[in-house]
Amino acid sequence: MTTDEQTKKKRWTKVSGFNFSDIIYEKRTGVARVTINRPEVFNAFTTNTQRELLEAFTDAADDETIGVVVFTGAGNKAFCTGGDAKEAKAGYRKGMLELDHRVKMVIREMPKPVIASVNGFAIGGGHVLHQLCDLTIASENARFGQVGPMVGSADLGIGALDLMLVVGEKRAKEIWYLCRRYSAQEALEMGLVNKVVPANKLEEETDRWCDEILEKSPTVIAALKATFNTATAYMHGIENLGFQYLWKYYGLEEAEHWKKSFWEKKKPDWQRFRRKETYAGVYEGE
Repeated sequence: MTTDEQTKKKRWTKVSGFNFSDIIYEKRTGVARVTINRPEVFNAFTTNTQRELLEAFTDAADDETIGVVVFTGAGNKAFCTGGDAKEAKAGYRKGMLELDHRVKMVIREMPKPVIASVNGFAIGGGHVLHQLCDLTIASENARFGQVGPMVGSADLGIGALDLMLVVGEKRAKEIWYLCRRYSAQEALEMGLVNKVVPANKLEEETDRWCDEILEKSPTVIAALKATFNTATAYMHGIENLGFQYLWKYYGLEEAEHWKKSFWEKKKPDWQRFRRKETYAGVYEGE
């Protein structure tokens, strides 16, 4: 292959036919790339962002000329920091929860690998998204972690269960219960990412992994992914049940309190809720 042919092969082209405002959707020979394009808010996603992600990932999944999908975030500060909390008084909008589930399912179930290319923060819902991708390549400035219990929210389905399989039960509980930040190197050591590279080499390394996958039998790759997913198919139902519980939780004063405390940078008054009956009056007389 000549140098010109190699350059053309690596040239990204914006996919026509879509009117996206929150994401950038591109393709090159054999590869699709989906980029959350909200760097001004650290690539936090809104309900609309999720809708666009679902549309792009579905198109990539159905395109037989595509063998690998890259998922990344615009800028150098964040891959994704989860849902944009400004959409709801407590937690997140119900529509966002429903779309979030569908986005996660299409990432997991499409018959081709999805590679998360992480530069900067992968926090909260963004952490879950990278975690569910088949592979993760991180820049040295990447930072990982959860925030759910700090902000009155949580991923009560795949986000918790899959993490336990990736890093082990003890470490998964640490990540969710303590809400600490982990460096790219720490993430590599716990098996949360596959490779760490300098920030200026992230795209190059991601391209290299894509090209290696493209050289393999697509039918076998699809079969392998289906086989891996078979072991965790039960998560699909648990995800739906978990979101029903979470939606009820968002209606409580407790959820609003933790979210407000986080945004106002105040210590939550946790003792108010430690002894309080969640659904006051329901069990009176027992």
